[in-house]
Amino acid sequence: MYEHLAVPAPDEILQLAAAYREDTRTYKVDLGIGVYRDNQGRSPVMRAIKKAEQLVLNAEDTKAYLGLAGDEAFNQAMRELLFGRGATSARASVVQTPGGSGAVRLLFELVYRANPAAKVWISDPSWSNHQPMAEAAGLAAGTYRYLDRQRQALAFEQMMADLQNARKGDIVVLHACCHNPTGVNLTIEHWRLLAEYFNRSGAIPMVDIAYQGLGEGLDEDVQGLRHLAENVQVLLLAASCSKSFGLYRDRVGCAVLLGNSPQLLVARANLLSLARVNYSFPPDHGAAVVRTVWNDASLRSEWSSELEDMRVRLQSNRGAFASAMALALGNNRFDFIRAQTGMFSLLGLSKSTIEDLRASRAIFMPSDGRINVAGLTTTVIASLSDALQGHC
Repeated sequence: MYEHLAVPAPDEILQLAAAYREDTRTYKVDLGIGVYRDNQGRSPVMRAIKKAEQLVLNAEDTKAYLGLAGDEAFNQAMRELLFGRGATSARASVVQTPGGSGAVRLLFELVYRANPAAKVWISDPSWSNHQPMAEAAGLAAGTYRYLDRQRQALAFEQMMADLQNARKGDIVVLHACCHNPTGVNLTIEHWRLLAEYFNRSGAIPMVDIAYQGLGEGLDEDVQGLRHLAENVQVLLLAASCSKSFGLYRDRVGCAVLLGNSPQLLVARANLLSLARVNYSFPPDHGAAVVRTVWNDASLRSEWSSELEDMRVRLQSNRGAFASAMALALGNNRFDFIRAQTGMFSLLGLSKSTIEDLRASRAIFMPSDGRINVAGLTTTVIASLSDALQGHC
């Protein structure tokens, strides 16, 4: 059977990570893979997470399966984190998933089961896995303009013009905050206009949130999501705990359905049946850790303080890089970096420049020029700004 298989298209990010590992130069710089790093280049375990893990370990007395929906205490914690205590929780049905990626795939499969003719509209650019996952679930995918590449700013008018082509029942994928890969976000006024658009058009929002707390703050980063949840009839949501809790390898996330009973109960039953034929039961450890942090006031305070430190460091890195580039180039070409938020931004470099940076300076980034802002240590900023002098 194997001889009938074609070689799949390579994943650029994974290829980049492999090339970085294999490079023997001691001064190499990794600005590609999307994990948070401190100023020493490490991805540390958060202190609150470490304490919660010990509590979970001490209390654990079984390895038996949980239900298809996972840890219901975790699901309630995520409901409160995302929507606030009490607000819209009656309309929100939460199912634990293996990471945010598992939530995205499960929701796409639910859309296909409900409406195979639905088209998925994805921002241009977007997280590189959105379109392949939609198509793997059997759905057609298209794009809407999002980034004005000349200004490195939101192209909202063009976005809304493109979304006029969406039909009733189509899915529009939105990033709640810290847009990947651009760092360019929707304002609360944009979210208000989008709510009106969804109610008018019959298209359905699907929000992906992976960086809550790393943009403007825990509550600030979900203002738009909460407005949408309160003002549309149906909403799909995929949430990840990888970045906000530093639980990358534990694969912690959830899929959320917003709607009204009894349709919501039927939709949840279908989501659980899809989970059954995909992975059956989600992994427990990371979700138990999140639940423990959230339900312990002291741990929750320590975690939110650590997360705020990470957020402040990201914004500090942005300012330091923009200042270094202004000094190196004598202009403000890279000042847009200051205004953006989250872990990523696009530098707007040519592919030849990116290839030269890798070959001559051992600076690794994807071919679209996306950088992981967390990787901008003091040393890296000096090296990158020096390297870019001859290219910009």
